[in-house]
Amino acid sequence: MAEADPLLPRDAPIVREDVTRSTFRVDRRAFVDPAILKRERDHIFSTCWLYLGHASELKRPNDFLIRSVGGRELVFNRDRKGAVHAFFNVCPHRGAQVVRESSGNAMSFRCFYHGWSFNNNGQFASRFDAETYPADFNAEGCANLRSVPRLDSYRDLWFVNFSAEGESLSDYLAGAKEIIDLAVDHSEIGMEVVGGTQEYSIRANWKLLAENSNDGYHASETHSTYIDYLGVSTGYGAQALRNAKPTLSRGIDLGNGHAVIEYAAAWGRPVAQSIPTWGEHGKAVIDAKRARLEELYGPDRARRIARGNRNMVIFPNLVINDIMALTVRTFYPEQVDELHVTGWALAPVDEDPQFRAWRLDNFLEFLGPGGFATPDDVEALESAQKGYRNLAEVPFNDLSRGMARAEKLHDDEEQMRAFWREWSRRVEGVA
Repeated sequence: MAEADPLLPRDAPIVREDVTRSTFRVDRRAFVDPAILKRERDHIFSTCWLYLGHASELKRPNDFLIRSVGGRELVFNRDRKGAVHAFFNVCPHRGAQVVRESSGNAMSFRCFYHGWSFNNNGQFASRFDAETYPADFNAEGCANLRSVPRLDSYRDLWFVNFSAEGESLSDYLAGAKEIIDLAVDHSEIGMEVVGGTQEYSIRANWKLLAENSNDGYHASETHSTYIDYLGVSTGYGAQALRNAKPTLSRGIDLGNGHAVIEYAAAWGRPVAQSIPTWGEHGKAVIDAKRARLEELYGPDRARRIARGNRNMVIFPNLVINDIMALTVRTFYPEQVDELHVTGWALAPVDEDPQFRAWRLDNFLEFLGPGGFATPDDVEALESAQKGYRNLAEVPFNDLSRGMARAEKLHDDEEQMRAFWREWSRRVEGVA
């Protein structure tokens, strides 16, 4: 249990769930109090498994890139034998950054300040005269690059944990592994990051984006312009899309604060759902993909991979959107009212070139920083952050939608409640 904190008195919890009345409310202090952000850094970002990158970003031995994860700057690399590492990007000598390029291929790293050198497996590689340092100077590894306490992967997704203790990555991911499997199984050969990295900032608390990322309730209102566009681009018509009732609609608590919404949608999915505007070539490719998925996984799972859309949040800040494109996104607090977002597109290694183009178009036009959805969401989140100036008089967010329903729908709010229960357990010390 977390230590007592005078800013979080036990008689005034942030998260207030009343099962008997089917109400769930969150005190808006959670979005504006710097003391709460400090506790989040200590009890969430320093103890949870956090996404680092995809194996395809390090295609060759000696590849490296720099990642900012949980307030730390890391070197994510393969050594000359192909093993994956994650080092803190700081020289053990006097603290300068060792690697100053954002990415590259190098067999060794050299600090520009005093010239200390390191092999790309992190071992100290400088040589000095005998009298400069004692013979056993690095016997305990004090001059090596410091590795993260824990590094592990699942299905080519690499994670770090800055705590040496706690549950394994596999146990931490819990039910999220099933959803990851559905995304990765788009290809029997493998997936890769394509199209580079997208980055942008939002003037809002980071938890607002955690809520927004699998919020099925806001889509028809906030993204109405996209629905109009979708009606034209798919060939179905906007009104037909608005009138269509989803054949699949679920909100699922996956354990440990992770949650997903799953639903049907009319947009084209390059994995295996065609639309009229893709023409006969598109339909033929899709039919072949569907047949292969059924051969590999059986009709039920193949249908779920091909036609089911999923928006998943892995606590605290990893988003996997398996929708009209397959995207991975992380976000971190810069300040209590500012967050930084980084996003990537994933695709099958063996994808048809035309489908790769459609996939990237889908990614950019909806989830890219200049697409239909992201500017809408940024406006909504920043508007909420401004609204919290009134928290003294209007102190709570309500997340009760669908709480009394036995089977939660994709536009209920069970997935947000799953996030906040885990947040409360870690930050407020609720068992």
